[in-house]
Amino acid sequence: MGLQRRRFLTLAAAGVGTVLFPQGLQLLYQRAAQGQPIAARGFGPLIKDPRGLLDLPAGFQYRVFSKLGDRLSDGTPVPALHDGMAAFPGPNGTTILVRNHEMYPGLPRAFQAVVAPKDRMYDPLAPGGTTTLVISKDRQLLKHYVSLAGTSRNCGGGKTPWGSWISCEETTATPAQPGQHGPVQKRHGYAFEVPFAAPGPVNPVPLKAMGRFQREAIAIDPKTHIVYQTEDRGDSLFYRFIPKEPRNLAAGGELQALKIKGAPKLNTGQGFPRRRPVEVEWVPIPDPDPATDTVRYQGYEKGAARFVRSEGLCYANGAFYFTATSGGQKQLGQIWCYRPSRTSTEGGTIELLVESPGKDVLDCPDNLTMAPWGDLICCEDGNDGTNRLVGITPQGRLYTLARNAFNDQELAGICFSPDGQTLFVNLYHPGMTFAIWGPWDRRG
Repeated sequence: MGLQRRRFLTLAAAGVGTVLFPQGLQLLYQRAAQGQPIAARGFGPLIKDPRGLLDLPAGFQYRVFSKLGDRLSDGTPVPALHDGMAAFPGPNGTTILVRNHEMYPGLPRAFQAVVAPKDRMYDPLAPGGTTTLVISKDRQLLKHYVSLAGTSRNCGGGKTPWGSWISCEETTATPAQPGQHGPVQKRHGYAFEVPFAAPGPVNPVPLKAMGRFQREAIAIDPKTHIVYQTEDRGDSLFYRFIPKEPRNLAAGGELQALKIKGAPKLNTGQGFPRRRPVEVEWVPIPDPDPATDTVRYQGYEKGAARFVRSEGLCYANGAFYFTATSGGQKQLGQIWCYRPSRTSTEGGTIELLVESPGKDVLDCPDNLTMAPWGDLICCEDGNDGTNRLVGITPQGRLYTLARNAFNDQELAGICFSPDGQTLFVNLYHPGMTFAIWGPWDRRG
């Protein structure tokens, strides 16, 4: 397929309970293909932040809390590298955030490790984990504390329908093969469950049957409780885990990888037809917890399709949407949609919805969520020194909602409070969390 035929942009993604309208997707296709403007007014132009942290539209404001250099409620330091995050409803109108810290062995001491008693650490040499934040109705930090410790490179994750956060390790380090970072005492590459109401560090139980690989994010089908998973590799696979017991992921199950019917071992990074659903099947992973980093190779040998750095993942309206951050001919990102069969656990279809034609349109989409007013909001993780929050309307137009004015690091962990009035997002490094609010009803 030639480059001219790729001159398009459509986008579909989802958050809890909402999806972009198909009409909006088609309009965005048409505008980009015909060279028409695809910019929306959104909330208006960004205003330069006098504090030099976060540029926002006029009328919007933010509060920063729980940043590197602060102290947690127990007096230990706030860890660095704030990444994936989710918001849950707490008592008395509070919002509870569970937040990843992508810490790993070998980082400078100033980055600060996640600190917990040794009996609550999965691996005493691993400095990553999660912290939990309790935020008041008026967006004040009430307390923050460690909720998972002794893990490594806690990058993405996902919410469960039963009220917990699954924190994912983006590493497969072992004592024998620590990789490019420092030594570890245990195998890594697992997912860990953290109930949002946990009052302190949980007992860290690796969910081994879900696979040991460089996991990025998860999303769960609320009807079948099947867990879908992405992997941040240049030759990553798209996985699903069928649990033996719903709501009990530690009880085991079967790990599988997506294969495109009639096209075994397909590399989806370039040349994949747009807006054309194709049928898929699922192949088993014989050894989900191997001694070496072979899970993706096992699936590929059975014909599984490869994606280029699959990262952000969410569920809505019976479909799963995920990003391939470096996919596409220009390596600026793709967004995919997998639709399971509603009559059985077999099959389904996958469709390429987006392939970014230029950095000015969308630069390496990563985390994503759906706003309460019906727009998709994407976090960029680009390489040109500017990273934004980009909104896409149901009418197929794009706007910039925020821009990191502090440095060239990504914004991550985007999520909305349960009442939809506050947007929470992290600055990955040096590590801080923003609460953003303003006239959300003004979006034009």
